[in-house]
Amino acid sequence: MNWKIITWYTGVSLLLVAALMSVSGMIALFTPGDESRVPLLLSAFLTGTVGIYPLFFVRRGGHRLTFREGNCIVVVAWLSACFFGMLPFLFYGREFTLVNAIFESISGFTTTGASILNDIESLPRGLQFWRISTAWVGGVGIVTLFSMLTGSANKSALSGAEISSVAREPFAGERGNSFANRMLILYIVLTVVTFFSLKLTGLGWFDSAAHAMSACSTCGFSTRNTSIAFFANPAAEIVLTIAMLAAGLHFGLLFMTFIKGKPRFIIKSETVRIFLSLVFIAIAIVTGDLLINGHYTSFWDALKDASFQVASISTTTGFATQDTTLWPPLSMSVIIICSLICGCSGSTSGGIKIDRAILAAKGIHRKVKMTVSPGSVCFVRVDGKLRSDEQVSDAYAYIFCYLFILVVFAALNIAMGLDFTTGLTASVACIGNVGPGFGDVGSMSNYAAFPSILKVTGMIEMLIGRLEIFPILYLFRSISK
Repeated sequence: MNWKIITWYTGVSLLLVAALMSVSGMIALFTPGDESRVPLLLSAFLTGTVGIYPLFFVRRGGHRLTFREGNCIVVVAWLSACFFGMLPFLFYGREFTLVNAIFESISGFTTTGASILNDIESLPRGLQFWRISTAWVGGVGIVTLFSMLTGSANKSALSGAEISSVAREPFAGERGNSFANRMLILYIVLTVVTFFSLKLTGLGWFDSAAHAMSACSTCGFSTRNTSIAFFANPAAEIVLTIAMLAAGLHFGLLFMTFIKGKPRFIIKSETVRIFLSLVFIAIAIVTGDLLINGHYTSFWDALKDASFQVASISTTTGFATQDTTLWPPLSMSVIIICSLICGCSGSTSGGIKIDRAILAAKGIHRKVKMTVSPGSVCFVRVDGKLRSDEQVSDAYAYIFCYLFILVVFAALNIAMGLDFTTGLTASVACIGNVGPGFGDVGSMSNYAAFPSILKVTGMIEMLIGRLEIFPILYLFRSISK
């Protein structure tokens, strides 16, 4: 591999991080009494200095990136961004020890939304904006974003390494960077629309901007200790529910529907129909369960909270209006299932993705049918397109690896002293980039009390989940050759 070119692109990614730190620092400068201005501006200077060095001293030339190099750039750029992203937290101090600072950084960039903060509201505005900015950049993808902004000739190789093949499938045959361009445009539009919608519900400009960025990145970072419950604003909850569900759909299909004015793309999508159908079924089950068990006496209140929580978890956002650890076992079970499968590929959500679940389910159906009726001919089709045996096998392999890693880290959590519920759901929440689980990491709790070793393993899980497992395995294989 050409390590010079890898260093060059990693430097560009750090310049993007430094620019966002500078914006956060400017917000701190214009906010009276904001104590985060020095940590942010100092971090921006250090990050920018490291990032600009390769651009001056490394000759990129006309080198065309190979898959191995593009994959390496993706992993190294993510690790570098997470490392330098923790500097503002570390320099600020207070609750941010070294482990806590890098945990919060990785949680933001991977859009997990798991936090170690006990008092979010005490953070200065500049640092709060930086915290949300890490999530917003992580939602669209660090490498995809900088490759689109720099107009690199290698943008196709870079976005191709960061965006999974199943996400690009609806636009197979088009230019390699078409989906990345559409994703970025739709992402910005969705964030702006959500921001103005939240403003209309009565939220302040900063809360509106922060929660719009957090909802569209499906991260769930909030500016309030009790998340969305703090505002007690049903209109804002409806806006966020719609925004979260939109961010959980394939951005390419949303682009063709709302930007290009071609609704047939999303209406005809089997994947979208199945995802939304499962969300509505989950909402119905949770609403009924809450009413039957006496947690609510009002149908509309039960429906409102069930809709918000199911949308939040099924898109891996993690916002909360209620403490779901107090809900009945059936509702908790439904939410755990939602945090496993999650949204569509090509969205900002994490988890296994409904696309892979559909592929695997249809692959199993074909296997059973062909075994019972050996002479029959059966194909796997999703969204009207014939899927190859290799694509079906890829779905099997990903789901197996995902569940295997989840179980290993859950066992490690329990072995290190966590109770079963906390240990299992913390692993589900970290690898799925969901954030909240149950037990001690419920929707109104955090990861502050975790021992340092489990915070480190949680960081590893978050990165594995956000990079979708295989890029990390490819990197190890490339280095070992």
